[in-house]
Amino acid sequence: MKILPFKASASVSIGVEFELQIINPHTYGLVSRAKDLIRSIKMSPFQNRIKPEITQSMIEINSSIHHSPSTLQEELLSIQKFLAQEASKLGIVFCGGGTHPFQKWSAQKIFPTKRYKNLSNLYRYLSKCSTIFGQHIHIGCQSGEDAIYLTHALSRYVPHFIAMSASSPFYQGVDTGHHSSRSTVMNAYPLSGVIPYVANWQEFTNYFYKMRTLNIIESMKDFYWDIRPKPEFGTVETRVFDMPLTSKKGVIFAAYLQALALYLLQEKPLDISPEMYHLYNYNRFQASRFGFDGNIIDPFTFERRTICEDMQDTINKIEHYANQLNNMMYITLLSRDVVSKKNDTCHIREMYSQLTSLQKLVNQQCNIWSAESTEGLNG
Repeated sequence: MKILPFKASASVSIGVEFELQIINPHTYGLVSRAKDLIRSIKMSPFQNRIKPEITQSMIEINSSIHHSPSTLQEELLSIQKFLAQEASKLGIVFCGGGTHPFQKWSAQKIFPTKRYKNLSNLYRYLSKCSTIFGQHIHIGCQSGEDAIYLTHALSRYVPHFIAMSASSPFYQGVDTGHHSSRSTVMNAYPLSGVIPYVANWQEFTNYFYKMRTLNIIESMKDFYWDIRPKPEFGTVETRVFDMPLTSKKGVIFAAYLQALALYLLQEKPLDISPEMYHLYNYNRFQASRFGFDGNIIDPFTFERRTICEDMQDTINKIEHYANQLNNMMYITLLSRDVVSKKNDTCHIREMYSQLTSLQKLVNQQCNIWSAESTEGLNG
């Protein structure tokens, strides 16, 4: 069987996707205006950086390829400023956060592309339930073999990614009791979860073509795994991050993932085997439910520690690589949040306790995003 082509990329180059909420500035509910926005930017230099998502109350920002978090930060700021100008013309606003606090899935409208219509026909209500908002981070790999190793190795750290990015305590009008309610929604899809255990790129190739021959998938886009190789981009894509309240936080998450990936690819500290996934769902749930206070159990040693403790230990391990990449300043900012056990869910709950209104909460989330758009990403 032929080998699935892999477009080689510069090792540990980075790129991000942000999924933003489109908000009615009067009701602070979601509003289906993505078609209007896409139409308004057709002739702009950012038309390839701003794309629709599956429902019309979402929009996606795509960065270009970067080697440094600082240049990623600059590009995201320029896109934010442009979007703020367009939003003003259209009478809409944007905000971050992994879920809209009081939206109902039944009120959402599918964006009318052929792919999204087909997905809606197949998955029905699940498609509208996908009106949740995440950050996807791409890490460049030089070969398919590196991509398979990194896809498996990063699974060990999925609880880190969920805990540090959690920003979705509210869902359909209630506090779920979870730090990340968003991270549970996609689990309902049949092709979600984790990649099957494949030892190398040839085995992955065999699996991919088998699934395509069976008409289960058409392309890699049809796999909704937490982490997946993207051979057409030459990357590994991590998809479990909630959308942060600010793009600055998103850059911090990208810097952490970049340094971690360099450590994993250069030292190969983990033995890749099926045992890696035996405790995966337990560890993942702990992060979604409890954030930094959740437990993580090592699948090989059975050592139990908090995600906070495990992250601090990992930050120490990757410090050399963070310095090599010149992004230790971002890792230091993340480390402060880890030590204080503060993520955006904590911030959202604190704001709600003061505002006592979900509408006012969304207003504040919009203000946070808007302030960053106008004031920049410094500090």
